[in-house]
Amino acid sequence: MEYFYTSPRGEPPLSRTGYIILSVIMAIFTGPAIVLNSTVIIVTLMHKQLRQPLNYALVNMAVADLGTAVIGGVLSVVNNAQGYFSLGRTGCVMEGFAVAVCGIASLCTVALIALERMFVVCKPLGLMTFERKHAVGGIALSWLWSLTWNLPPLFGWGRYELEGVGTSCAPDWHSRDPGNVSYVLAYFAVCFAVPFVVILTSYTRLLWTLHRVSNLSVMGNSNGAVAKVELKVACMVVLMVLTFLLSWLPYAALAMLVVYDPDVYINPLVGTVPVYLAKSSTVYNPLIYIYCNKQFRKYAVPFLLCGKELWEDEVSEGTTVMTANNRVSPA
Repeated sequence: MEYFYTSPRGEPPLSRTGYIILSVIMAIFTGPAIVLNSTVIIVTLMHKQLRQPLNYALVNMAVADLGTAVIGGVLSVVNNAQGYFSLGRTGCVMEGFAVAVCGIASLCTVALIALERMFVVCKPLGLMTFERKHAVGGIALSWLWSLTWNLPPLFGWGRYELEGVGTSCAPDWHSRDPGNVSYVLAYFAVCFAVPFVVILTSYTRLLWTLHRVSNLSVMGNSNGAVAKVELKVACMVVLMVLTFLLSWLPYAALAMLVVYDPDVYINPLVGTVPVYLAKSSTVYNPLIYIYCNKQFRKYAVPFLLCGKELWEDEVSEGTTVMTANNRVSPA
């Protein structure tokens, strides 16, 4: 069942000590990612107050990140500890497919959240409310989009292969086969470039609008309370977008470099850094919205600390945040 990888130069990709270090690093990220994303899902199911339309997308991201952590993270810890991919060729294909589906679904969900905040805060289409049907439709689209573009390698267009130091699998960026190259280029365009453009456009509009929203609160406008709420939610989304892009852009850039110049030599360890950086994103998102969203924090922190209450003085403000989460601040 062992599935080994050797570098193009025929040398071992990493020493035994190096594999153990990578295993420990992945365990440090994977453990908290599983705990935090599970917490977000569980407390949302337990408390009706958290079942707001915007939180549907956050929970969807937690589900996708949990899938990435459980499948990709745990397997990376085990495989690195062993020094090779232990599930064989079939296991490589299945692992690569599952992690790719969850990763792209999570990326599409970030785009969905950024787009939703842009429409609600910036109001390019006038007053609107982000309702349950919008959230459910966006979530369904994110998974359908991901499945549509990750299924082709299972049927011959593109393929999944070992990456980095050979302990995890992903779409094959290295093959020069015309069919594989065409798949990688299409995959990059629709699964990275399109969501990135949506995220960047929404993020830019949010930044442009933040100072106007902030001014309403500072000036003591009668709508200042809602403006302050929208400002906080928008800032949370901006932070999520930034961390997600910082995690995934190096991976996308490395993949495109390999496609553009197949002869370029990238040390397996260097090639592994963007892979693990992308997988580490699964722990950032729950940290951000548990910290930034007081209502989430009200339920998540006691759950994690077995009932201990923190920040009790902020509960009332947190309730206001969640109540106004789907409201629109007037222009």
